[in-house]
Amino acid sequence: MRPVYQLSCARQRITEIPARKAAIRRLIAAIMRRMSSHPIKTTSQRLQGLLKQGLAALAQGRAEAASACAREALQLQPDLVEGHFLVGLIALELRDRKTAFSAFGSVTRLEPAHAAAWAQLAKLFIGDGQLNRADAALEHATSSDPRDPLVCDLIGTIYSRIGEHGTARVWYQKANQHRPGHGPFMLNLANNAIYHGEIAAAEALLEQIIAAEEDSPQAHWALSGARRAADHSHIEQMQGLLAGQRHHPRLEAFYHYAIGKELEDLEEWGPAFEAFSRGARARRQTVEYDEAAEIAMFECLEARYTPDWLASGPAGHDSTAPIFVLGQPRTGTTLIDRIIGSHSEVHSAGELQQFGLAIRRLSAHKDPRRFSRELFESALDLDSRRVGGLYLESTRRVQGGEPRFLDKLPQNYLYIPHILKALPRAKIVHLTRDARDACFASYKQLFADAYLHSYDLEEMARHHCRYRHLMEIWRERFPGRFLDISYEATVTALEPNVRRLLDYLELPWEDACLNFHAQEQAVSTASAVQVREPVHTRSVGRWRHYEKELVPMLAVLRKHGINGVN
Repeated sequence: MRPVYQLSCARQRITEIPARKAAIRRLIAAIMRRMSSHPIKTTSQRLQGLLKQGLAALAQGRAEAASACAREALQLQPDLVEGHFLVGLIALELRDRKTAFSAFGSVTRLEPAHAAAWAQLAKLFIGDGQLNRADAALEHATSSDPRDPLVCDLIGTIYSRIGEHGTARVWYQKANQHRPGHGPFMLNLANNAIYHGEIAAAEALLEQIIAAEEDSPQAHWALSGARRAADHSHIEQMQGLLAGQRHHPRLEAFYHYAIGKELEDLEEWGPAFEAFSRGARARRQTVEYDEAAEIAMFECLEARYTPDWLASGPAGHDSTAPIFVLGQPRTGTTLIDRIIGSHSEVHSAGELQQFGLAIRRLSAHKDPRRFSRELFESALDLDSRRVGGLYLESTRRVQGGEPRFLDKLPQNYLYIPHILKALPRAKIVHLTRDARDACFASYKQLFADAYLHSYDLEEMARHHCRYRHLMEIWRERFPGRFLDISYEATVTALEPNVRRLLDYLELPWEDACLNFHAQEQAVSTASAVQVREPVHTRSVGRWRHYEKELVPMLAVLRKHGINGVN
């Protein structure tokens, strides 16, 4: 029976981001190569023409025209593998996950050895938090040892997303072997080297990318983060590239943040802030931050998640394995994760999305926003034991072989009541940091697709105030159920705070926790370079270098009575 696809080109506004368009072009090139080496099982020139027209239209961002071509092709030949794959690509561009699942699933049923479709399915499963199904799809994708460099690179990216950076490296290397000198593949391999602490190897790769194509914003940004600037040479090179041609705001932001980071290395505080500010303004143009919706969500959490709610319903799952490290980004969550993860009884699983995805799946919530008032309203009556069980099952692949595992997704602070109810024996560690340093550290960091409030000083400060207020409510309502640990106290007096941390976690003392910087495990956060250094206090009070520039942020914090802001 032929599947009926319901692609709606009005469903999503397509953002014309060069990186997205380049990714689509690479996918299209892979299909064209496949069509050349594996002739389509048809003699119809009309089918050949429809596929080529559809691919060309998709490469140009004309999803409606591409959809029309795909529909006509599949009407002529319902078992046309390339036609179903084209539908999958269109669905990815439209962010229509349901249709993408269906289309790539049709491809694998028609051609069980189609590595590219299996890899796309694995990526989709990971996005839904279904790691076990992703693992099965990955086995299919890798079983034929694919040689297409795009497929190899995608497999590497999937392994990286589930924290298996060693396996990811193997596939990134294969992609580069099959297509040497290709910038996007080299960039992924360089980032993987950074995650492993192999900074010299990463620098060499990034410099090769820039030598081949000087105007490579992401490579310049990664290079600036991998090493400490000693002079203005790289800054001047990036400034020249910015002045030489117009860039999409998303790409422009990479240059500004990189310039700001290197100027900060040189302690040129005023120019550094100006660069960060330009980067934030550019990035803010590319995101849609709905502050009113965020306010409504925080109000819902405060109104509905009470001690009475926590006491209602069945008991949660009794596992003692999970340890949650949470709070705001850039407040030391990676530092604490490395400290705890250095213990022989703990495995660091990284920033997992699975708890929130368990909530979404069991509540059948379809809103594409990761967090919303509607999500938390729909989650009020969930069976807490099922939530805990689904979280544990969906993370089984990444829990490691130790008795305990760490989940360090900062935004899990929103789920604290659900964690307490679903996993009452889990441990929760909450990082605190001076609000001024915390806000500015986020403002000067270019994130991927999270923390959309962080590109405007006043929006950032207002968000931080809401977060602080919510944490006070959780402390009052659920006393003793989580541990607050101060970033400043930890970096100033490491051993007593590590002892306090291990006592709370009911873990025996191990000296390795003091030598966290020697740990070889890969780190894939913005702190990947810094956490390989011994503990230091360089970041404490850094906001003071920018006190005049941060006046709007400080005024908001002061207005809301944040302690320490005068």
